[in-house]
Amino acid sequence: MFNRPRIIPVLLIDDRDLIKTINFKKPTYLGDPVNALKIFNRKGIDEMAVLDISASKKGLEPDFELLTDMASEAFMPLSYGGGIKTLDQVRKLLAIGYEKVVLNTSLVEDEQLVKDAVALAGSQSVVASIDAKVVNGQYKCVICDGTKVIDMSPVELAKHAEELGVGEIFLNSIDRDGMMEGYDIDLVNQVVNAVDIPVTACGGAGGISDLKDVIENGHAHAAAGGSMFVYYGRLKAVLITAPTEEELTEAGIYSE
Repeated sequence: MFNRPRIIPVLLIDDRDLIKTINFKKPTYLGDPVNALKIFNRKGIDEMAVLDISASKKGLEPDFELLTDMASEAFMPLSYGGGIKTLDQVRKLLAIGYEKVVLNTSLVEDEQLVKDAVALAGSQSVVASIDAKVVNGQYKCVICDGTKVIDMSPVELAKHAEELGVGEIFLNSIDRDGMMEGYDIDLVNQVVNAVDIPVTACGGAGGISDLKDVIENGHAHAAAGGSMFVYYGRLKAVLITAPTEEELTEAGIYSE
C-alpha cells in the first residue's frame, strides 16, 4: 500500500536561476531558487523536486554550492536531478541532504550508474525520470533535457527502469509542460499500469482539480507541477504558492 498522494512542486534551475518552461522551451526567469524554497517551507508541502536543466544540456556536474544552500534551507524532503553522471555525485548529493536522486539520460546511456546508485542508496532513493512526447502519433521518450528522441516508449523505459531497481518513476509530459491545461491522463495510466512502483505525474497542472484528476483517473501516486506553484492568475504573475492541507482535503485529494 502507498501512503496518501504526495503533492510535489518542481523547481527548475537554469544557470542558478529559477525558471519555468513551456514544452521544455521558452524559459522565463522567476527569481532566486533559494528564496523560492524558503517560501515553500512555510507552505507545508510534502516534498520538493529540484531539476537543473542547464547541467543536463551543457554536460556540467550538479551545482553543489547552490544545492547545499538549498538543502540547508529546506524543511521538506528534497529530490534532485540534472547532470548526475558518477556515483561520487550521487554520494555527495545524499550527504548534503537530498533524499532522492533523479536520473534521466543515464537510464539509457549508463545503466551501470543506475544499478550502482540503487546499490548505494537503496531503491527508495533512486528515481527514474521519463520525459515523454507524442511523435508521429506515438509516445516516445526524450533524453538530454528534451533534445534527443529515442526509440523507446515511456512504458518500455519505465519497465526497464524498474528492472534496474529504481523505486519510483517521475513521468513528465513535454507536450503538457507549462500549458496548465491538465495532465496527459492516458500517458499516466499507461505507465502506472505497466509497473509496480509508484509513479509521479508531471506536466500540465493548472489547479487543484488537475491534481485530483491525475490521482483519481490517472492513478498516479503523486502529482508534481511547476507553473501552478509559481504563477498566479490569467496573466501569470510570479507568486510562490501551494494548496493548503484544508484545500486538498476539501477537494478529496486528502482523506478527512
